[in-house]
Amino acid sequence: EFTARRLGFDRPFANSIDAVSDRDFAVEFTFDLSLIASHLSRLAEEWLLWASPEFDFVEIDEAFCTGSSMMPQKKNPDVLELIRGKTGRVYGDLMALLTLIKGQPLAYNRDLQEDKVALFDAFDQVKGCLAVLTKLVARTTFNEERMLEACERGHLDATALAEYLVGRGVPFRQAHRIVGEAVGKAAAKEARLSDLTLEELRSFSDVVGEDVFQVLGVRNCIENYRSRGSSSPGEVARQIEHWREVLTPSGGRLARG
Repeated sequence: EFTARRLGFDRPFANSIDAVSDRDFAVEFTFDLSLIASHLSRLAEEWLLWASPEFDFVEIDEAFCTGSSMMPQKKNPDVLELIRGKTGRVYGDLMALLTLIKGQPLAYNRDLQEDKVALFDAFDQVKGCLAVLTKLVARTTFNEERMLEACERGHLDATALAEYLVGRGVPFRQAHRIVGEAVGKAAAKEARLSDLTLEELRSFSDVVGEDVFQVLGVRNCIENYRSRGSSSPGEVARQIEHWREVLTPSGGRLARG
């Protein structure tokens, strides 16, 4: 008990054989690191797409990019690609530990000296990825006009129109059909739903009023969906403020900007 207290443990092991053979803590910690790496990889993959000319949603700071040895115009977001690649390495560390312990009889076996290689490597890789990605995110700029333009395609406000009709007493199965016809009309004109005139919208349902234009359009959709956890600006601001409080060690506020 004295030794456990001096070493900062909650209690001593109840079984000495388990104590010298157990590596569950190493496997569990490396799994946690693998899960963190998985989320980092998903973010990196998404931003790699966003940074491509086809999307052009974000501009990655040149400090985190390299040029091409062949093509002068290229700006390769190498850091994001490396983070995505490091995830496979961390997964490998987890599999190495699982494989290490799978066939050992009780109690201690010399195989277990290999646990530190995988454990320390996984920790170092994830720590490095977190450190560099924090700086990359802070120095990334967003092409808001391009993102809004992309959101305006595809009639994302069709569901909002269907819900508007339901609010006017139209059964959803009918609203679904009505909106489908309206989308077809807009697509034929290569226009958005919000570009249709009131008369055109009323040709599909006479319950449509002038207030429909407070529903249609991407900006209105974002503003009007205000349930907890939604993507409305006010709710996103609340979530950001919550995580500022959670992630600031002193309970204070993270610096803005």
